[in-house]
Amino acid sequence: MTLIEPLAGRTAFVTGGAQRIGRAIALALAQAGADLAISYRSSHAAAAQTAAEIAALGRRAVLVECDVRSEISVRAAVASVLTECGHLDLLVNNAAVFASAALESLTLEQWDAVFETNARGPFLVAREALPHLRAAQGRIVNMGSLGGLHPWAGHAHYCASKAALHMLTQTMAKAFAPEVSVNCVAPGWIAFPAPTVASEVAEAQDSPAPDRGQSARFAAKTPMGRNGSASDVAKAVLFFATGPHFITGQILAVDGGLGLS
Repeated sequence: MTLIEPLAGRTAFVTGGAQRIGRAIALALAQAGADLAISYRSSHAAAAQTAAEIAALGRRAVLVECDVRSEISVRAAVASVLTECGHLDLLVNNAAVFASAALESLTLEQWDAVFETNARGPFLVAREALPHLRAAQGRIVNMGSLGGLHPWAGHAHYCASKAALHMLTQTMAKAFAPEVSVNCVAPGWIAFPAPTVASEVAEAQDSPAPDRGQSARFAAKTPMGRNGSASDVAKAVLFFATGPHFITGQILAVDGGLGLS
């Protein structure tokens, strides 16, 4: 049986692609035929493991150290991707941080720390990658959040940063058209196993720490009767990566209906 590989010959760059949602996205794109560049900030070991899994699928895997908060680091990372891969067809802005704080005691440092990763980071990476994506008639998929669509009182800075990313997605969609389509996947509560190493806690990833009690409460509130998985999110990214280029400026909630409650 012939395998269908809609992304054969394409190169994708997934920021924060070492583990968790980023890893699932990278592997799904590789299974669809893409070569991958994945960035990491501190979890080199996890990134190397993900790269090995991509290579086992017969795809090229390029590791790039990148702090998406830094213009210099982003510029160097995108240049490395182009040097190693020759072209860029898809950017997935996945690197992010999840944070909690009472709004009345939220500090400026806490506010800025979330925004510089969750909003400034995707802007910097997209801006740097844009000429190459335009040349390839490529695509951008930003990773938003249900928190950018609904207010969570204990996560004001996080929610505001993701709402900003949602609006940035739609602004990019207008500004980068017609060459580049830009869409956003907004996950709800995504369940993960507990971290096994300290670096998994330190790495910037857009999901809360595992809490079985909280996960059970969210599952009970979700119309589909369960929490989401990294695979659910990756399949949504794959839709935007392989679907009609004509689809742009969309925010797709992957939440099992949680946002309806």
